[in-house]
Amino acid sequence: MASKSKRASSVAKSTGEIFTRKWPRLFFIVAALQAIICIAFESYTFSQFQTGLKDMTDADWGANKEDGQAQTKTIPTFLGLLMLAFIYDIVLVWDALRMKNTIQIIGLCIANLAFLVYSALQIDQIHVAITRLISYNAFNNLDIWSEVQGELIAIPCIISLVSVLLSFIAWKLYQEFAWDILKHIGADYRMKKRYLHYQVYIALLKFDFFFFVGFTIQFLVVVGGKTTTEFILTAIAIPVTIIILLCAAWFTRREWKLGMVVVMILYLGGLTYFIYKLARIYDPKEAQFYMPVRKSLTAFAVLTIILIILTIINGLVCMLNFGAGLKHHLNTPRQEIDKDQASYSMHDVKQPQLPSRMTID
Repeated sequence: MASKSKRASSVAKSTGEIFTRKWPRLFFIVAALQAIICIAFESYTFSQFQTGLKDMTDADWGANKEDGQAQTKTIPTFLGLLMLAFIYDIVLVWDALRMKNTIQIIGLCIANLAFLVYSALQIDQIHVAITRLISYNAFNNLDIWSEVQGELIAIPCIISLVSVLLSFIAWKLYQEFAWDILKHIGADYRMKKRYLHYQVYIALLKFDFFFFVGFTIQFLVVVGGKTTTEFILTAIAIPVTIIILLCAAWFTRREWKLGMVVVMILYLGGLTYFIYKLARIYDPKEAQFYMPVRKSLTAFAVLTIILIILTIINGLVCMLNFGAGLKHHLNTPRQEIDKDQASYSMHDVKQPQLPSRMTID
């Protein structure tokens, strides 16, 4: 109970620091405003689409019913996934600022560029979906594209502006958090380098989770599985992935080599899976099933493959750092370190001791 209360107070204290310090507060506010505005535009687009769509039995599907049903799922999937991305982004922003993880903050700036690419891709994909559905007489409102086009174009414009602002604030945060990291790790260059590798690895795990889940959701909702077994196995992969990533973080923190070896093998399995899926997307025999979300699935698959490769490399580097003293720093509560921050600051400033002198009255 005592450890839980200490952890809760530590979380409350670190969260409070976000809003009492200038640059963390600005970073959080800018990211939150981006999320609120973009989610509002996405919600408006989703509302217009749903209200304008006819009942499935009233549309003139002809021989294209399967394609029409896939197109009706494409737009909600795109919009829902981007809204989920912004919500997850805010959680990661809070986590990065609370933990003073500069690597994760830089990763969030890069992720914002990925949001920019995805939001730009959704304009064309949603336009194609609406055009096809109109040709199938699936809409009551034939002017739906003109009503949502402005909002869809505005989203990548907003993300572009915010990406510039976040990059500038991230540079300021890097300077501000440098002293906090020094207090936590010390002035040892090699130890700081090990801590940097650990931060990169943990940040990669968090981004791995989103891109894997994003790919899987699109596959399950729009493409589906050729068989019930394939669909079930793909759905089960989501909770299994969460467990693997949580174990990967715990094994690294506790420096358990055997667990890390098992995780590395699973990473290679995941890498093989995504390379296989990417090949299937462009297989002439299978391409028709992926066409409604082909561009976005390709983007997610490529980004996930890159992230897994980087995760494997950083995981191996972290394993090489096992037994070098980082474990003590990672598992020592920050509150205990803060009590000794004066000693950290005095390491390199040693005042000469004045000799004691006896006085005779």
